[in-house]
Amino acid sequence: MKIGVVYPQIELKGDPEAVRRFGLAAEDLGYDHINAYDHVLGAVHDNRDPALTGPYTEKDPFHDPLVMFAYLAGITSRIEFASSVLILPQRQTVLVARQAADLDLLSGQRFRLGVGTGWNWVEYQALDEDFDSRGKRLDDQIAVLRRLWGEALTSHFGPFHRFERVSLNPPPKRQIPIWMGGRAEVAFRRAGRIGDGFMFMGGVEKADEGWSRIKHHLQEAGRDPTAFARELTTPPVEAGQVRDIVLQWRDTGATHATIGTIGRGLTTIEAHIDFIADMKHRLGA
Repeated sequence: MKIGVVYPQIELKGDPEAVRRFGLAAEDLGYDHINAYDHVLGAVHDNRDPALTGPYTEKDPFHDPLVMFAYLAGITSRIEFASSVLILPQRQTVLVARQAADLDLLSGQRFRLGVGTGWNWVEYQALDEDFDSRGKRLDDQIAVLRRLWGEALTSHFGPFHRFERVSLNPPPKRQIPIWMGGRAEVAFRRAGRIGDGFMFMGGVEKADEGWSRIKHHLQEAGRDPTAFARELTTPPVEAGQVRDIVLQWRDTGATHATIGTIGRGLTTIEAHIDFIADMKHRLGA
């Protein structure tokens, strides 16, 4: 099982030196991947109709995952990168296809694209995209990405994208893995139909319940569950419990686990690096 870490964007306050030090430390410690969350804009929650229910506000800093990973790819040699997750329906699909292809090419095939629909309708509004149709748009976007990455010359006539005889040149050297995230049945169903993997968060029991639903949808779609990847990001519990969660998750046959340092009250880059170093020691090889 591959083990990675989440970049703790909230506590590190947009510090570019922290990005550099955390990325290099994660690779030096032997972690397999770095994950990053995505929001283009923060928003004040007060007096919104409908109410904003997500965990982030205008005070929480975020780097663009694709830009940050491009930087880290240039100063590392082995560690992989995963968006967890990119809010794809609020972005232009063809542009993401180009950006992701270049990131994968320039990093030496070290990128996997985690995608989801998000919760912040204010952000969608600011980016001039429709919030209510985001699930249907995501389905069409995934088809568009795979066609652009896999066909030398392609056309697409779907509900949200229409183009004829176009090329993405240079293409990536492979079909970039597209993973899903979320907690709802619709996300599990989508992953079973068209995903390459799924990103869970929290404890093993809840993640295993989600995996049972995805496995059901994989089998309904005639797909092999053993070929499907799955990852769990650990919650902010005591370090010994984190170790237990990772080992329990491994024993379910999972492919990836990710250590989260967000929400632990760690305020310096040194504290975050110390924590992932301690976890690496606890987990051993």
